[in-house]
Amino acid sequence: MSTNVCFLNSNNGSGLLAFGGMDILVVDQVNSLDKIDVFIEERPNKFIFMCLSYDLKNQIEILKSENRDSTSFPDLVLWCPDFVFDIDGESYNMLQGDGSKKEYDFAKDFINSTKSVVNKKIKISFEPQISKDLYMRKVNSLKEHIQAGDIYEINFCQEFIAKNINKKDIEGCYTKLNNITKAPFSSYFKFGDFEVFCGSPERFIEKKGNILKAQPIKGTAKRGRNISEDLLLKSALKNDPKERAENIMIVDLMRNDLSKIAKKGSVNVTELCEVYTYKTVHQMVSTISCELREGQSFTDIVQATFPMGSMTGAPKIRAMQLIEEYEDFKRGLYSGSIGYLSPNGDFDLNVVIRTLIYNSITRTLSCAVGSAITIQADAEREYAECGIKVQKILDGISG
Repeated sequence: MSTNVCFLNSNNGSGLLAFGGMDILVVDQVNSLDKIDVFIEERPNKFIFMCLSYDLKNQIEILKSENRDSTSFPDLVLWCPDFVFDIDGESYNMLQGDGSKKEYDFAKDFINSTKSVVNKKIKISFEPQISKDLYMRKVNSLKEHIQAGDIYEINFCQEFIAKNINKKDIEGCYTKLNNITKAPFSSYFKFGDFEVFCGSPERFIEKKGNILKAQPIKGTAKRGRNISEDLLLKSALKNDPKERAENIMIVDLMRNDLSKIAKKGSVNVTELCEVYTYKTVHQMVSTISCELREGQSFTDIVQATFPMGSMTGAPKIRAMQLIEEYEDFKRGLYSGSIGYLSPNGDFDLNVVIRTLIYNSITRTLSCAVGSAITIQADAEREYAECGIKVQKILDGISG
């Protein structure tokens, strides 16, 4: 079955699988936000899956995206699939559609393929798009902006590209990536000429009833070689003043964003700088929640909170202006969001990081990575950290 597919995988045995149907809206640059609520309202009581590109920022604030674009990913994708399955272990519950055995078989075959061992060697070579010398000079220039009080923190990213990649070259790519990350906001999205392989550990924002919850990540440490070393690394991250400062700055930014759409006095930090442990890393996560003010639409929530502060910096608007000035690529879906809206209006959106984006027309595979630049940042260390992040992804899919 050649079809659009989205799999949102929590890696705890549950997930949502959507496929089938061409009821899809793809918008690039022009009035994307105006179309979101219309699309939703015209499809009552339906699941809608979506990709929100970072460059939607240009329709929320007076900003621009004029850097080179290697992926050509649209600003907005909204899709109402024919079939949606709730996956819970070996249970397949159809939430949308009137499926036959054919659809159940497709769902089971797809899920089994994501669990299987892929013995095929995926041979891909990524090339950095910025030299080490230029990267380091840019980091030092950004620190001058921080020193001058222009910004407090900025997420500075770079792109690695593999060219002349055929579809056969990336078969099994999602399964391999997911096997090394086992991330709670993992996703696979295929539509048109694009395939997205996402191993994200980060939630952007979730709505349940009238409660919104955001969970930004700032602060990462590798896993230890044994239990003793692992606990030491986790404790060191928990108590690292630089990592805590970075996290708290983004918490303050997210509190401000949520206050625009929250009931007065309802914004709360329910977790501050907690360390979560994943398969390959420890990460510092904070949780901010609020009660949603009456009359706020999905678009209102996006306009108030997107892009997520963990991928911009603070203050957000000035950080995004400097990202456009100092980065050399259009981020597209990277540092945007993939997720779903349920028939009752609840939704869950991730942060697109640790992700590969494939365009079958240009035969290009893109992998972007970044790090938070603060006044304490060391340019050499930040460059090495980016290289390590890319290498971990490459090792995972090629192993």
